[in-house]
Amino acid sequence: MNKTKRKIFETSMKLFAEKGYDATSIEEITATVGVAKGTLYYHFSSKEEIFNFLVEEGIKLLQNSIDIKTAKLSNYIDKLKAIVLIQIKIVAKYEDIITILLSQFLGKEARNQKCKNHVFDYIKTIENTVREGIEKGQIKEGNPEAIASEIYGLICSALVYKAKNNGEIEIMKLYREFESTVIEGLRK
Repeated sequence: MNKTKRKIFETSMKLFAEKGYDATSIEEITATVGVAKGTLYYHFSSKEEIFNFLVEEGIKLLQNSIDIKTAKLSNYIDKLKAIVLIQIKIVAKYEDIITILLSQFLGKEARNQKCKNHVFDYIKTIENTVREGIEKGQIKEGNPEAIASEIYGLICSALVYKAKNNGEIEIMKLYREFESTVIEGLRK
């Protein structure tokens, strides 16, 4: 991604997270970035395309991080621990992406459905890990869909925790808390 496209990407992400999609205009994005509309339209055909790019890049970052980390692990409890840690790190570093995803999760418009589908696909990845762990006898019996949704919900919990602590988050401290209260309860 070239420098201008990256600046448009980062500025849009910040504005969408702070003001919401509907309240952010192309004019505001271009003014904040310091480029002409034509430059923005060279890189993105519309505000919707910018939004879709943000969401897809955010989910790709999360999914790729998890795929790389969990591929190296054979124990399914360890895989779930890795997922939780990565989720906390993503919230700590890329809070705006998570805010955008969650703010657009509900609703009837195409972008709402797109966010919902991305979240559900991501939860399905966690669900598959849980299901395999149950089948291998490493995770106690339970509803893989509910357990995966609970683990995904830790993203929301981490975001709330960060907000309550003035935007600060001690990654390992929060991870150890989630590990002991959520993940260890899944151990068979």
